[in-house]
This record gives sequence, structure tokens and C-alpha cells, in this order.
Amino acid sequence: MQLASEHPACGRASAEGEAFVPRSGAQGLRRRTGAAPLDYSSPRSGRAGDGKRTTFREDVGHAAAETYLVTGLAFTLLGYLGVSYRWISQLIALLVYAVLLMPGFIKVGYYYFFSRHVIRSVIYGEQPRNRLDLYIPKDNSKSSPVVAFVTGGAWIIGYKAWGALLGRRLAERGIIVACIDYRNFPQGTISDMVSDASEAISFICNNVVSFGGDPNKIYLMGQSAGAHIAACALLEQAIKESKGENTYWNVAQIKAYFGLSGGYNIQNLVDHFHERGLYRSIFLSIMEGEESLPHYSPEIVAKKLSAETISLLPQIVLLHGTADYSIPSSASETFADVLKQAGGKVELQLYKGKTHTDVFLQDPLRGGRDKLVEDVLSVIHVDDASARERDASAPTPERLVYEWQIKLARQISPF
Repeated sequence: MQLASEHPACGRASAEGEAFVPRSGAQGLRRRTGAAPLDYSSPRSGRAGDGKRTTFREDVGHAAAETYLVTGLAFTLLGYLGVSYRWISQLIALLVYAVLLMPGFIKVGYYYFFSRHVIRSVIYGEQPRNRLDLYIPKDNSKSSPVVAFVTGGAWIIGYKAWGALLGRRLAERGIIVACIDYRNFPQGTISDMVSDASEAISFICNNVVSFGGDPNKIYLMGQSAGAHIAACALLEQAIKESKGENTYWNVAQIKAYFGLSGGYNIQNLVDHFHERGLYRSIFLSIMEGEESLPHYSPEIVAKKLSAETISLLPQIVLLHGTADYSIPSSASETFADVLKQAGGKVELQLYKGKTHTDVFLQDPLRGGRDKLVEDVLSVIHVDDASARERDASAPTPERLVYEWQIKLARQISPF
């Protein structure tokens, strides 16, 4: 059901103010008060809590403060992990991996910090790291679809800038991307991460028109741990709505959920993660104890959902590489089967021979047509013939890293 409603808009007339009103109507949907509407007239950096635009110098100061915080948390984390051969070898592999792909990272980093079409560190909540980055298309003559993206990082090293390459690629194709940062362990545990993600989704839903987005075309996406967190937030929201609880956003505002390389039955992955180096004791601390594993396993939760709750869910699109050793592709296959049996709208896309980072990182760095981006766009633009025509004739992205570096990095990757 769609009703006309007034929304704050900056840099454009509110002719796009055809706002979305959930199926259940306005009742039960609470408006969260937060940061002032964004001003897109000069998108250089983020917005402070008082609504004033931050300067590049302030951004650098914020980055320095975050670096100090993360460094302290890293030492705390090392106290949990201890020093072992496995962690040292993985750290070395990660450093070599990063060095090999550094030419691409530098180019993406330059875009991230200096592009006029990236709005960094928008504050969406009151907790530490409650910030998001916005990637805005060059053509802002009309409202654009919006993807709310929750980055991965093993629940420990997630950061909003990890989505810069995806944000750039989708923005080049007319999609606004909001890359969400959230508290990581040991700064927070899984309930904090899900809460932060839900808070960010609420902010995006309530401010979508302010940054040129279409309120009827909001999509939720997550990668790896981010796919798990986003799925938890989505199911948690659906359960609240089915119980008639007041909420700050509504599942009906999300047109589709994209889960990339995610794990959805955490209870079954404890041993796998332990063997991969994310030790059982650490993982259970992240997940708030063994007794919480079923609650934070979307697959297990979905089995218990009523038909009414399942009907609230948007289209679920699960994407996974078959050579993924960090989280096996069977995780997405099983979750898809459970959702289908429950009556959900599900699509499964497996990428043959692709690893955990191939689809998200190595392939985009190669340049050319990106299968992941094309698959996401095929869902977003399914009802937009003119957008599909533009997709077909879109310029081919440039190669950012030499092929030999990508192949060697793939062999060394600790993921």
C-alpha cells in the first residue's frame, strides 16, 4: 500500500515524496529521532550529530581516534587468542595478500577519500562506530534504488570501508549504497552487532529521500559475517512485527535481501570455524554462549516461524562460491531449502569454483563485467526496462590489479 507523505528532501524537490507506508499501515511504526537530513549539494564528507557537515581534517581526526580504539581492542583480542603459530601464519598471509592487491586498494582508497560522490561517516546512532558511508551516483536527476550493505569481517575486523569497491561499482550503475559500520568483538557481541545493523537500516529507511533515494526501492545486503548479521536483523524484525510490537522500520520497506557468502546455521559452523582458526572459545564469546547459538542461527529460527511471519519476508537472494572454504556454500544451500519449505521467496545463485573473496574482491579488481554486480542489478532492475538498457550499454570497469598478482593473492589468502 502506498500513500503520499511528506519527507524532508535536500538538493531536490520532494516530487519523489511518494513515501512507502508498510502493509500494516502507519500504526506500530515509530519514527526514530536522529541526525538531521543530509545535504547532498556538496557531498564531501559525513555529517556530525548536530547536523553540521564535517571537514576532511575532522574526518582524519576521527580516523585517528578509531585507529587508536581499534589498536587497543586488537591487544584485548590478542589476550583472548593468545599467540599461536596458526594466528601468526594467518596474519603473515593476510599482510602478503594485502600487499599483492595494494595497487587496487590504493585506487579504491583514493576514490573513497576524494570522490565528491562518497559521503563518509554519517552518524546513524549513539553507540560507538554507529556510522555509515554513502556512495551516490553521478546522475542524481531522479531518485535511485538504495542498497543497505553490512560488511563482513568474521565479527571481529568488519569495517564500513570494506564495501568501498562494491559501493563504487553499484553507484556507477545508478544505485545508492549505504555501507554500514557496527561494533565488532570485543567492543560488542552479536546482539550489539544485530542491534547496530537494525538501527542503521532504520536510519536509511527514514532518511532515504534526503540523500536522493527511492523509498520504494530499498534493498538489504550483507557479505560473510555481515550476511549473517543482516539476516538476523531481518528475521528479528519480522518476528516483532508478527507480534504487533512497535518498530522503527518495517520489513515491507525492504524489497529484497542479498546474502553473499553467509553462514546461517551458526550452531553447525562452530567446529568448522574452530578448525579455520576462529577458536570455539572466542566464537562462543562473540555469540554470547552456546545457549544463544540457535537464537542467532537464521536457519534454525526460520524453521520455527509461522506462515504469517514468513509472508512478511522480502525476496531472499543467496549468493555463494562453491570453492568457499571460510563458509561452505552448503550453508546457503541449506538455508535456501529451509526457507523454500517454509513458503519463502528464495533464489540461490552458486558461483562455480569461486572462493570466499573471489566474488567480492578479486573478480571486481580484475575489471570487466562483474558477475556479482550483474546478478544484484538483475534483481533491482527487474521491473525497470530503461535501467536494464543502461546496464547493457554501461562502460566496462577498468582493471585495478595485474592478473598475476590476483592469482598469487588468491593462493595466499587466509580467507
